[in-house]
Amino acid sequence: QVQLVESGGGLVQAGGSLRLSCAATGTIFSINAMGWYRQAPGKQREVVATITSIGTTNYADSVKGRFTISRDNAKNTVYLQMNSLKPEDTAVYYCNAGIRLAYYRRESPYWGQGTQVTVSS
Repeated sequence: QVQLVESGGGLVQAGGSLRLSCAATGTIFSINAMGWYRQAPGKQREVVATITSIGTTNYADSVKGRFTISRDNAKNTVYLQMNSLKPEDTAVYYCNAGIRLAYYRRESPYWGQGTQVTVSS
């Protein structure tokens, strides 16, 4: 059974940094795009950053220049380095990955359980 296991959330003061990790575990044939999303209380889930299998990245305007997404394909892991954090970055952060379980299977989206990031002012 495939799971996305997240770690690295927590409480940090404004201006601080955190690094999130998300590892895909289980029997996996391939992983396509991976990404990070977040959902603040009372708001819809929004995309933060995405990265393709060859390393092409995209960022939400609100995090450009502060957040960096990266991945280690050998470890089936995606990271999100968050610098210069602001109170408005407070949310539950979820990782996402498009995964194929076998060469004959179609790609399906998988989600992590979410990790809380709280930025105090």
